[in-house]
Amino acid sequence: MVSSLAPVGALLLSVALLLTGNGLQGTLLPVRANLESFGAISIGVLGSAYYIGFVGGCLLTPRFIRRVGHIRLFTAMVSAASVIPLVHAILVVPAPWWLLRGLTGFCMAGLYLIIESWLNERATRENRGLIFTTYTTVNFSVITLGQMLMLADDPLRFHLFSLASILVSLAAVPVAMTRSPAPAPISSTRLSLRKLYDVSPVGVAGVLTVGLANGAFWALGPAFAAQTGLGVSQVAWFMSATVIGGALSQWPFGRLSDRMDRRHTILIACACAAGAGLLIVFGYAVWPAMLPIAAFLFGVFSFPLYALSAAHTNDMAKDVDFVAIAGGLLLINGAGSVIGPLIAGIAMERIGPLGLFGFTAVTHVAMALFALYRTRQRAAPAQAEKTDFVPMPSTAPVRADLDPRAEEGSGNVDGREAA
Repeated sequence: MVSSLAPVGALLLSVALLLTGNGLQGTLLPVRANLESFGAISIGVLGSAYYIGFVGGCLLTPRFIRRVGHIRLFTAMVSAASVIPLVHAILVVPAPWWLLRGLTGFCMAGLYLIIESWLNERATRENRGLIFTTYTTVNFSVITLGQMLMLADDPLRFHLFSLASILVSLAAVPVAMTRSPAPAPISSTRLSLRKLYDVSPVGVAGVLTVGLANGAFWALGPAFAAQTGLGVSQVAWFMSATVIGGALSQWPFGRLSDRMDRRHTILIACACAAGAGLLIVFGYAVWPAMLPIAAFLFGVFSFPLYALSAAHTNDMAKDVDFVAIAGGLLLINGAGSVIGPLIAGIAMERIGPLGLFGFTAVTHVAMALFALYRTRQRAAPAQAEKTDFVPMPSTAPVRADLDPRAEEGSGNVDGREAA
């Protein structure tokens, strides 16, 4: 096992440092913005700006790599991404923060894609599954670590912004020192979103739901926790509880979905995620101490939705390029992540912090009803035709061709009857 991971150890370390620094920023900025009285809508725009930049980075990075190469682009993006947290600390004004957050999203998407393309180049048929699993485990682990680094200092001081900058800067060292040859340029495989919906309406709606609900949570969850009276350490535990819940539930939901119609699993997950949101909305006034428990449950039921939706889409695809499907789902998820924080921010502005989980509950209920409707329109694929479930973090991009299922083949877009 160790020998299989040795060729990619440096790259995994770079990912860990990047995600730790970005995870710290993801909690630090909404908390600081709340302390500076930015307002819920302004904090929601901050979250949306990150995902606008993220989608742009996913779309444009392959073109930049072809122009200047992996090493030069990686160096440039690390330099920019490490400077941005320091500018956040110096210029504490909403509009510049929106622009800076968009630039962070752009740089981070590009950095992840560069490193993941390197991982894919080093992966073989024998160790691809191990590398993918290790990568996913690293994702969940270090994002939790990034949340907990909030405990290191007061968010009103400069130190946490400096720490985020240091972590991102250090991510360049393992890549610069690795002896692995640079990978081939990243290919851009496109799939019409209309054709993707024809392949699997539930899959497309599922990743859109993840973008709307989880995007809103990541953008506004720390501000919600702070506005309900939690201290900085409690905010960190609140966010970490969600990530831990999502990490622990990936495989149980995956195994369940392998044994039944995945749309039923998606329905169950959405209904329970809505229940967790409503538990916060109606239970907070009665028992405020239940927030970390409810956050854990929210992560348990909402975080596996992306992987479940992706697996269902691939179940329904016939001779469709896996990488093209994953790229289309990524764009739809990104679009939802742009819209979700804006709507949730308005809800929080109008009805208070509990509006965040009121919004996620409505979103999950709508998805559960849609999944129920689609189960009555088309039969599920035969058990023998289902693809393997593969856990995926919904907090960072994952290159589709790193996924073990990417080796199953590709072809023209020719969908089986839509689910």
